[in-house]
Amino acid sequence: MSEENKKEEVPPKTEKESEAKVPAASAPPAKKKRLALLNVYSSKNDTIITATDVSGAETIAWASGGMMVKAHREEGKPYAAMQAALKVATTLKDRGINYVNVRIRAPGGVGAKTPGQGAQAVVRTIARSGLRILKIEDVTPLPTDSMKKKGGRRGRRV
Repeated sequence: MSEENKKEEVPPKTEKESEAKVPAASAPPAKKKRLALLNVYSSKNDTIITATDVSGAETIAWASGGMMVKAHREEGKPYAAMQAALKVATTLKDRGINYVNVRIRAPGGVGAKTPGQGAQAVVRTIARSGLRILKIEDVTPLPTDSMKKKGGRRGRRV
């Protein structure tokens, strides 16, 4: 009889308690956070996009403005950069990658210190394609000792 008394002492479950203990299997599974590194080299004449793993050792996808357009003068334009970014973004999504860190690089050194027209177009296209951008950083090499430009003491003579 003591066993029966113990069973009767347990209070009945309320509706809230029974709802709280529903198994989590009914909820959709959480997406795994897969990260890639997007290296963007943007000069006046071309834009090159390379997607690698986080270590930078393995290339996942790459494209350039020159692969997307026929005319040489169009390689550095935003349209060519957008098309290249779309190609890289679709490849990344097919591989299951949904987050990227973007590293933008200009020629640097004795060349231009600012990225070309294609860099902004790449970032906008990647954001619109459905990939999540976690970080955007500028990795342009800047000389600290004023490298000597080519051309000699009197410069380029035309």
